Amino acid sequence: MRPPQLRGLRVRLVVAFVLVAALTAATTGALTFREARTGVLQQSQDAVIKQLRAQLDRLAPELAVPPGESELRRFAADVAAAEPAGTWRVLVAYGDLSVKSAVDDPFEELTPALREAVNSSRATVFQRVRSGDHTALVVGMTVTFATPDMAASGVQVFLTVPQTAEAASVDALVTAIERATLPALGLAVLLALLAARGVLRPVRALRHATRRIAEGRLDTRLAVDGSDELADLSHTFNETAAALEASVAELRGMEARARRFAADVSHELRTPLAAMSAVTDVLDEDAARLDPDTATAVRLISEETVKLARLVDDLMEISRFDAGAAVLHLDEIDLAESLRRTLAARAWTDQVDADLPPPDAVRGRVDPRRLDVVVANLVGNALRHGARPVRLRLYGRTESLAVIEVLDSGPGIPDTVLPHVFERFYKSDAARTRTEGSGLGLAITAENVRVHGGTVRAANRPQGGAVFTVELPLRRDASTSESGE
Repeated sequence: MRPPQLRGLRVRLVVAFVLVAALTAATTGALTFREARTGVLQQSQDAVIKQLRAQLDRLAPELAVPPGESELRRFAADVAAAEPAGTWRVLVAYGDLSVKSAVDDPFEELTPALREAVNSSRATVFQRVRSGDHTALVVGMTVTFATPDMAASGVQVFLTVPQTAEAASVDALVTAIERATLPALGLAVLLALLAARGVLRPVRALRHATRRIAEGRLDTRLAVDGSDELADLSHTFNETAAALEASVAELRGMEARARRFAADVSHELRTPLAAMSAVTDVLDEDAARLDPDTATAVRLISEETVKLARLVDDLMEISRFDAGAAVLHLDEIDLAESLRRTLAARAWTDQVDADLPPPDAVRGRVDPRRLDVVVANLVGNALRHGARPVRLRLYGRTESLAVIEVLDSGPGIPDTVLPHVFERFYKSDAARTRTEGSGLGLAITAENVRVHGGTVRAANRPQGGAVFTVELPLRRDASTSESGE
């Protein structure tokens, strides 16, 4: 089961929708709260000022000028009585005389700034003041008489009204906004999931189609629905897949023709080469009786004929691999004894240090001929391009895996060459364009190891020299034991 992709497109779409919804809800809630709060407070303020003004207009004609303390106290009490709930607190000032509706009321909400504003203006002045854990509205105004010039009496009235009800209304508004936010976020998540589903369906189809293309199913196409960007992407994918399929088909055709050409040429060359080899064998026997120049030419022709015959054999062998016609003829053998025979058959016993296990220590089902080719190519390569001593090792890594190593003491393989040593006709030194090998030896080695289900790799030793390592499975399933493909 695949782990959840925390950074997948679905998660990002949901997060984006939730963030947008949260931001929208927060912004809308903040604006609504501000407007509603302002409206509630404004309405309360207007109602208080209107009610205070009406009360003063009713009581002002009865106020004597200049008023005494008792008259001011009665006036303050009458103004406070305008609110049946008894929440009004009133302070009346005339010159240096100041009285309150409640004798012990400190009236601490009244600020010097508000007093100064009332002294300098006949307009109604109000201010919201926070005292402790509550907010109060403080209103101040000068009492005027109902005369043509609205003469001022010099009496100032200050009113404090607690805004408990307004605070409760604002708190209720905040609670309502908070309760509305959660459903909004839930709806945003639902919409995000639906949108993500609609977006991810073609993306998921594109991913599966790309995977099928990578697996070699080049006829894969996407259904194109709609005319949006995803439809354009699907259309582009189909065009790309069609072009890729055509290109691969063309390349495969060219490769098949090239393989067939190489196989045909190799096959056609075998007959004349067999005749040439027979003639050069006869000439080699008579070379000692020929004059020196003719003998040298005869030996050169003989050597080049041998190289050409080897090249043709290698080309035919590689063609069989390309055609999938390479067949394994498996046999239960002692691998150490097989390696000894390979060295002895090529007169390499004295040139190679063999580190082989005792008889029957490493046995397995392999193709003896192909194993001989693998070891011969690797040892021959080490003798030609490395330096002595050359060492051949065989050991069993596990009961089902044998390891063959060929080590030389030469300069090693350049780092730029290592990735290409098993490529066909690859030669690291341009000056070695003509060597005893065909340029296919290591490629054939790799193919022979592959059909056994093994691996071969090249590397450089820390102490100098190159090492080629072959890992061969010693047991194979019956269903695959007779064919390399």
